[in-house]
Amino acid sequence: MKARTSVVSRLGLIALFAVVLFSSGRALAQENNPMAAAGLGIGLIMVFLIIGAAAYVYMSLALQTIADKTKTENSWLAWIPIANLVLMLNIAKKPMWWIILFFVPIVNIVIAIMVWMAVAEARGKPSWWGILTIVPVANLIVPGVLAWSD
Repeated sequence: MKARTSVVSRLGLIALFAVVLFSSGRALAQENNPMAAAGLGIGLIMVFLIIGAAAYVYMSLALQTIADKTKTENSWLAWIPIANLVLMLNIAKKPMWWIILFFVPIVNIVIAIMVWMAVAEARGKPSWWGILTIVPVANLIVPGVLAWSD
C-alpha cells in the first residue's frame, strides 16, 4: 500500500509540474496572451497550496505524535488551527493564558520559542532544540525529530 501511495503521489507531482511548466512556458513566450498569464498564476497558486497543505499535515502529525508520547489528553487537537496552540501549551505545561501572547506580534516569536523549548524538554531532549525553530529549514525538521525519535 505504501509503494502504491508513493507512486501515485509522484505521478501527481509530475502532472502538477507539467501543468505549471506548460502554462509558464506559454506565459514566458511573450505572446501577450492573458490566458497564459492566468494559467501561470493558477499553477503557482496550486503549487503553494499543495506545499502548504503538506506542511500543515506534517506539523499536525508531528504534534499529535508528540502529544501521544507525552501522554497528553486530546491529541486530536493538533488538527484544529487554534486548538493546536492549546495542545502545545498542555504538552509544555505552560499556563493557558499564554495563548493570548501567541496573537501579539513579535511577542509570539519569543513565546513560540519558549513553548517549543518546553516541548523539547517534555520529550527528554535538550531545551536548545526549541531555539532551532527560528532557523528556516530546522523549523521543519525539529518537530519531526521530537515526534519520531526515541
